[in-house]
Amino acid sequence: MGKKKIEILVGVFVLLGMLGLVFLALQAANLGSVGGGDTYTVQARFDNIGGLKPRAPVRSAGVLVGRVTRISLDPASFQGVVTMEIERAFQFPKDSAAKILTAGLLGDQYVGLEAGGDDANLAPGETIAQTQSAVVLENLIGQFLTGRADSAGAGGAAASGTGPGQ
Repeated sequence: MGKKKIEILVGVFVLLGMLGLVFLALQAANLGSVGGGDTYTVQARFDNIGGLKPRAPVRSAGVLVGRVTRISLDPASFQGVVTMEIERAFQFPKDSAAKILTAGLLGDQYVGLEAGGDDANLAPGETIAQTQSAVVLENLIGQFLTGRADSAGAGGAAASGTGPGQ
């Protein structure tokens, strides 16, 4: 009888371990719920969404306030349209701003909301007017290298002594 009891305890322990791994996998993949409460939908338009993905967090002051539910391309303006669900407990003014930010140097991207000062709040289905697109690391490096090449080319011709008076 003692051997059967040990086998049952080992089975329960293995089952709890597997449930823990599933929970961690869901948390790592951002598939956990926002908070299970009532939400409202808002949109924001960006020139470049970078690596933003559906289910990405929406944060304000570092606090999770919602999730990205859909990303699409507007065929008329060729801008990325990001649809977000925000918890009803968090009401943002109409003049709030949305930015695509990166968690850490090379981390996942998320939408950061900065509250404005308007008395009226965003209504469900409205579009956030003030947006800032994602900063793409490759573009920054390209601009830095192009700027360095331009300044080296301009400085090299002036320093070589091959001007018109030579």
